[in-house]
Amino acid sequence: MARSRNQERRQTRAASEAVSERVDGGLARLVPDRERPRAWTLLIDGAPQSHVDLDDPQHLSFEYQRRFGHVVDLAAPPGKPLHAVHLGGGAFTLARYVAATRQRSTQQVVERDAALVRLVRRDLPLDPGARIRVRSADAREGLAKVPDGWAGLVVTDVFSGTRTPAHLTSAEFLDEVRRALAPGGTYAVNLADGPPLAHLRGQIATAASRFAEVALIADPAVLRGRRFGNAVLVASDAPLPIAELTRRAASDPHPARVQHGRELRDFTGGAPVVTDRAAVASPAPPPSVFR
Repeated sequence: MARSRNQERRQTRAASEAVSERVDGGLARLVPDRERPRAWTLLIDGAPQSHVDLDDPQHLSFEYQRRFGHVVDLAAPPGKPLHAVHLGGGAFTLARYVAATRQRSTQQVVERDAALVRLVRRDLPLDPGARIRVRSADAREGLAKVPDGWAGLVVTDVFSGTRTPAHLTSAEFLDEVRRALAPGGTYAVNLADGPPLAHLRGQIATAASRFAEVALIADPAVLRGRRFGNAVLVASDAPLPIAELTRRAASDPHPARVQHGRELRDFTGGAPVVTDRAAVASPAPPPSVFR
């Protein structure tokens, strides 16, 4: 397909110029990757949110994005199309990855920040052939509009500033996730926490109250409470591919551990299930995280 002149100008600009624009969530910056000609990093108020390579959407740069990629790869047989729901859009990195690795997938992205959606659509346009629908709405409200049992995969990666909103951390929210998932479907969520890891433990306990199988993928230093960082929680009512997840996480450029079963229950330490009434936003990272 021929590229328009505007697309060519945007792609040339992507190789050399950063873009700054005020969006609903703060100051968004698209910063070109000097090592990859058409790759960008999205930052909101200085916090890295997404990395996208327009030439190679299968390239996942951030640690947590790579872990999401492993979940996508194992959510169904290789190449099989998925119905996927992405709560939180960012630069649509994972939706692009699904479209590239599982052609003919049908995807819904729910991103509350309409100005951010316009910026990303303009400067990092989606493949027009990809079946990706983007809706500007609150994540929980958007999830409520997904038909019962439609999704083979639901991914939550939502941050207001640097914190996950409280209403996306509760058992009632996970009830909505389960409603939208097909039998045996997979749920994955990006969690951020630091010592003493009370938020992370509460989220594991909450997921375990709603799903038969739960696993956690994280840097060992985060699990030991030595630093603030991200962890990807995976849940399903079907058996999870723990052995393959463990192998992939351990051999990653950013090696991680997978906790599951008794080890994960011991780590959770009897943390209470989070309800709408008691839910609070995830903790803010220390200033040193983004220095």
